[in-house]
Amino acid sequence: MPDPTPRRLLVTSALPYANGPIHIGHLVEYLQTDIWVRFQKLRGNRCVYVCADDTHGTAIMIRARQEGRTEADLIAAIKQEHESDFADFQIEFDNYGSTHSPENERLCGELWAKIRAAGLVTEKNVEQLFDPQAGTFLADRFVRGTCPQCGATDQPGDNCSSCGAAYTPAELIHPRSTLSGATPEVRSAPHEFIALEKLHGFLREWVDTSGALQNEIANYLKGHFLGSKDKPLELRDWDVSRPAPYFGFEIPDSPGNYWYVWFDAPIGYIASTQQWCDKQGESLDDWWRSDACEIHHFLGKDITYFHTLFWPGMLKTAGLSLPTKVHIHGFLTVDGEKMSKSKGTLVNARTYLNHLDPQPLRYYYASKLSSRVDDFDLTLDDFVTKVNTDLVGKVVNLASRSAKFVEKTGLSAKYPDDGGLFAAGAAAATEIAAAYERTDYSQAMRLIMALADRANPFVEENKPWALRKDLSQADRVQDICTIALNLFRQIAIYLAPVLPRLAEQTGALLGEPITRWDQSQTPLVGTPVNKFQHLMQRVEPEKVQAMMEESLAESVDKKAPAETPATAGNDALTAALAKYNDGPEPLTAEPLAEECVFDDFLKVDLRVARVVEANHVEGADKLLQLTLSLGGGVTRNVFAGIKKAYPPEELVGRLVMYVANLAPRKMKFGISTGMVAASGPGGEEVFLLSPDEGAKPGQRVH
Repeated sequence: MPDPTPRRLLVTSALPYANGPIHIGHLVEYLQTDIWVRFQKLRGNRCVYVCADDTHGTAIMIRARQEGRTEADLIAAIKQEHESDFADFQIEFDNYGSTHSPENERLCGELWAKIRAAGLVTEKNVEQLFDPQAGTFLADRFVRGTCPQCGATDQPGDNCSSCGAAYTPAELIHPRSTLSGATPEVRSAPHEFIALEKLHGFLREWVDTSGALQNEIANYLKGHFLGSKDKPLELRDWDVSRPAPYFGFEIPDSPGNYWYVWFDAPIGYIASTQQWCDKQGESLDDWWRSDACEIHHFLGKDITYFHTLFWPGMLKTAGLSLPTKVHIHGFLTVDGEKMSKSKGTLVNARTYLNHLDPQPLRYYYASKLSSRVDDFDLTLDDFVTKVNTDLVGKVVNLASRSAKFVEKTGLSAKYPDDGGLFAAGAAAATEIAAAYERTDYSQAMRLIMALADRANPFVEENKPWALRKDLSQADRVQDICTIALNLFRQIAIYLAPVLPRLAEQTGALLGEPITRWDQSQTPLVGTPVNKFQHLMQRVEPEKVQAMMEESLAESVDKKAPAETPATAGNDALTAALAKYNDGPEPLTAEPLAEECVFDDFLKVDLRVARVVEANHVEGADKLLQLTLSLGGGVTRNVFAGIKKAYPPEELVGRLVMYVANLAPRKMKFGISTGMVAASGPGGEEVFLLSPDEGAKPGQRVH
């Protein structure tokens, strides 16, 4: 079912900086955007996705100088690497440009002229940090120090990653140059500024009424920058120029000064659109000066104020369309910690691709991303378990256990009675689409996997692999497989924005490419079934570990030998591959139960396990359903009476103690295979036992 009225959508992701490779943290944003774009195209909307390399600044100039090549050669090589990484992760741009382009230089000049004509430009002498050893003024990213607002240490020169405050590098406490380690000198130079306070009323109204921002972002802007209507905060003038030497565009009416990278970078969105328009014979005004076009920006929370204060102010002054929606996401952590080069958890996209297929990461990110500005964690054993359970065990399993039995006969001429399974899946399309639309991909994945959970028991109960041995059951086998393959195809359509390769394979298997969302509403009948080809491999823990080892080796190779001794590397890898939880506070002692001998205790097989899923149990007041990972793709289902003590969302990712050899117990809700160990009197006072630091899922506890 396409959208009732097709929409025109222009979509952007923040521009990756042309000074290094794409890593798995960057990929959160580009995969989030690509999924949304693919969904919109599947719905029949006209959606154009543009991006570009962010190429200007002192960092590029310094690196090019160090490597003995021109800035143009450097950024061309980096752009090629970026585009290759994106393509191999199946991220499809309609145009991928560069901020160092004629289109961007021209557009920067046009916007600048309008901003100056509006009386927003002022010039001031600025005390700027200068590195006496490197012989250059220091760009924001080349200064680190203590935040003047909150006191957080080791902060960059433009904004604090801890409190979000914006400042100049000269305002940092105890600044140091990252180029040479020298203490910078303060030197004065003329800078051009935009008087953002003159736009305060417009920005306040836009934040309050446009609907373009998530609630937490709007509240953040009002609390830190705009203030309340009764007590407004004054917006500081925005420094938009840098003196020579600087790699960028020289300001036409301010010789010797160059537009700061944060001025020309967002204009790169428009320049990339212009390049696309020139190729397609389109008008830029239809995309940047039209109420009929929606503009959607996707970006990380660290660059919020650039896109929600400076950028709308620039667009408004230039007479261009304002963003319809700014979709802001949180950061990625790996096994509960901030990504770290020294620990090998800052994994480059190419390093990942050297070991693993991109589809598992696309799905895992989708299963974690919501419409909120929340950080989320890539837990490595959860990654293995979730992908293998959901994609291989549930989705691909539907096709692999049915397709080969109808290669000779094709699908049934009429869709058989499936007890309402396909109709229920078709009815779910609206709710799944709504989740995709609001970027709540985790909810969409839950809804889709619920369909797989209903489809698999049908195949299991009807066992086409057994029936095919009885020639009199040939028609029944064909009907069962027709149902199974249509349920699989329906799920593949819903997953197509996340797993485009699986959608292609499904189209090839069943002879009809997946191109429209409404294909989920009508089953295929009477069509040939092509020879079944393997659709997806399980994620092997050994490959994940090899990826992490390569990432760690890359980080060690780039360091001085004394910085990371060999033993420290092994410890870092161990920390990256397992996240630990502290145990609960000790309880007040209770009377001891009846004594048991040591041999009785030895019978208990106590293992470390990680909670990978936790769900409420319908009709149960005390129980939660837990899926536990024992490592290596081995999972166990357990019902635990801890509902009053633990919200299920707080349990996912936690390490627990698991009694592995307890006889399975059949309950009215299902079979519980083992139990988790806990202490306490019950009710809200139940405390799960957690292993000490150093434990791994599957380890036996002695």
